[in-house]
Amino acid sequence: MVEAAFIEVSDFERVDMRVGRVLEAEAFPEARKPAYKLRIDFGPLGIRRSSAQLTAHYRPEELRGRLVIAVINFPPRQIGPVRSEVLVLGVPDADGAVVLLEPTADVPLGGRVF
Repeated sequence: MVEAAFIEVSDFERVDMRVGRVLEAEAFPEARKPAYKLRIDFGPLGIRRSSAQLTAHYRPEELRGRLVIAVINFPPRQIGPVRSEVLVLGVPDADGAVVLLEPTADVPLGGRVF
């Protein structure tokens, strides 16, 4: 097991992780690796776009309406024709496919992860 380097609490606090609800999920055939284009509602923080490699475990219709956790304060990245504005968080399974991190109860959109 690899141990992570220690960081200060202030370092962690700089990462702005928020709860959003997936409004739209559609195939992203232009991506180098299989991915979806997502539109996510963060409530008072607005709607943001993302590209996410979730195709192994999720179909677009399963993602719509789902709560997700995303980092909203990384700089946007251009991924092919899509400007990805947030990083949706997940954990790789044993095969490396992404499994979403998500709240287990309904929480307010835009809620900050502490």
